[in-house]
Amino acid sequence: MLFNYNSYRSGLRAEFIARMYLRLHGFRIVQSRYITGRNTNRAEIDIIAQKRNLIVFVEVKSRPTVSDGFGAISPAQADRLRRSAETYLSRVRWPGDARFDIIIICGHRIHWIKNSI
Repeated sequence: MLFNYNSYRSGLRAEFIARMYLRLHGFRIVQSRYITGRNTNRAEIDIIAQKRNLIVFVEVKSRPTVSDGFGAISPAQADRLRRSAETYLSRVRWPGDARFDIIIICGHRIHWIKNSI
């Protein structure tokens, strides 16, 4: 697979927008681009954010439509994201609530789908 610099930059831009959006909604960004370990068959979590007793794992997609954004997350990727989140929660011994959200950037619109994975 060839590296596409434009899609990489687009992804970084979308993650930046998502972090700012979460901050505007009262979240503190705990970590960006969290990887549990190389070659562990785990996924990268784009954003980990916290607000009071809630920690949110966020997958960010930049797509033309919301349905394209949902379609970009395969069941296998969702499973890897869940396992990575479980690893993170056990490492930090998180006592509170947790959920998975998706933020889809469609042009100049932001779609935040809570409890989506």
